[in-house]
Amino acid sequence: MTVNHRVLYAPLLAAASTAGILGTLLGAPAKWLLVWAGVLLLLLALVVRWSPVRPAVVAGALGVVAVSAWPVPLVWESSSWLEICGVVGFWVMPAVGAALAGGHLRRQAGRLEQAVRDARRDQQLELARDLHDFVAHDVSGIVVQAQAARFVGETDPGQALLALERIEAAGLSALASMDRTVHALREASGGPTAPVPGLDRLPELMRRFEGGTLDVDPVAARELSREADTTAYRVAVEALTNVRRHAPGAVPVRVTVRRAASGVEVSVANPPALRGRRGLPSRRRRGGTGLAGLSGRVEAAGGTLEAGAAVDGGWRVCAVFPPSGRPAG
Repeated sequence: MTVNHRVLYAPLLAAASTAGILGTLLGAPAKWLLVWAGVLLLLLALVVRWSPVRPAVVAGALGVVAVSAWPVPLVWESSSWLEICGVVGFWVMPAVGAALAGGHLRRQAGRLEQAVRDARRDQQLELARDLHDFVAHDVSGIVVQAQAARFVGETDPGQALLALERIEAAGLSALASMDRTVHALREASGGPTAPVPGLDRLPELMRRFEGGTLDVDPVAARELSREADTTAYRVAVEALTNVRRHAPGAVPVRVTVRRAASGVEVSVANPPALRGRRGLPSRRRRGGTGLAGLSGRVEAAGGTLEAGAAVDGGWRVCAVFPPSGRPAG
């Protein structure tokens, strides 16, 4: 069984301080009291650094009294009260200095622990965003294709087989997304990492989506920084996932990457959903926080994100990034 020696610092200081005060009252030799005072200063710093607050306050108060009182018998008979108070005040200063030194170390350690907690929280949020941005898209595709296969299975087995193939592809993509999450965890522990997908994966994404058109200006896509490139891909994934969830039958969906006056524009637009379309039943779902979290990512990459109703009554998500990673504005 491992013993935490740090919990013994406060009781040890309290006992040593009590012994020092008794030695002062009983007239112990001054040189021994001086050495004892040095030991108390070291214990005082350790207690303030490591001990819980309440034991540290009690033991620390005893330590300050013991350190400041040891020279009093030496000047008791030959000095006035004012001089005695001056001697006590002089020896209070090293005690306060030891306490401040221990408190400074305690504060620095607290800041370091808080920084570690913040870093872990940020990593957890990053992993959660990755799961939402990529895995949720593939899982929603699996659900849609499974619904389609269920409704056309009896009348058109060939279409059902195609739906099953798309389900297989979406499942493999979800596994790849999980692999990237595992690699992100390995990165935190110093292991190798996997690349995050960018706009070069858009054609594959649109093939899995089915019912969309893709228009990419390759020159504009190459103007994006690596961070903006991966964020732009996330924008497309999130927007397409929302179409599947909240606007079934809203096809064709148009994904566009082009050069605009304010930078490189990545937009995803869909017409109004077709209500009551046979074979793709609509289910009411609560809105997620994907676009809200994605807005922060886009801003971190120097861009802006807008989402809202389009002129035709559909929905449009548009992100604009500065070329070559230069901050917007």
